[in-house]
Amino acid sequence: MISVNDFKTGLTIEVDGDIWRVMEFQHVKPGKGAAFVRSKLRNLRSGNVNEKTFRAGEKVAKAQIDNKRMQYLYANGDEHVFMDNESFEQIELPTKQIEEELNYLKENMEVHVIQYKEEVLGVEVPSTVVLEVAETEPGIKGDTASGGSKPAKLETGLTVQVPFFINIGDKLIINTEEGEYVSRA
Repeated sequence: MISVNDFKTGLTIEVDGDIWRVMEFQHVKPGKGAAFVRSKLRNLRSGNVNEKTFRAGEKVAKAQIDNKRMQYLYANGDEHVFMDNESFEQIELPTKQIEEELNYLKENMEVHVIQYKEEVLGVEVPSTVVLEVAETEPGIKGDTASGGSKPAKLETGLTVQVPFFINIGDKLIINTEEGEYVSRA
């Protein structure tokens, strides 16, 4: 058990039979009444984000999450195959379980598969990935880096806003947390 007073961003807890990751938290001490902790939690099974308030000092169960390093192999219909780099064991995850992460996954990419006991909760992609531009309007001579932006469709199907000087075939560094262009690779 862990006290809500010891919350840290990224901590995983078990509340009401579900596994949650603490995204944000704030200790509140009102002038009148008891202190409490306001938190923003992400459900690791469904991906939903909820705000929950705990009384100060309340105890919650800490969830032991395992991050297993695996390689994304290929898509097989609505299933996606991942392989353990050490045991070569393969697991399949449904598209709906990793829908957001698929925007950043390329074949042979290494990711962390998140497990709670024997249950696979999802995958964690690196904070930045390098993806190639598949479609975008051609740049016009005279466009500058500080100018506006245009949409570009990447090899995974993700569309991001990029500067005018980016062309088809360019490799870009993409921030996976925000889903935004960072720079050319």
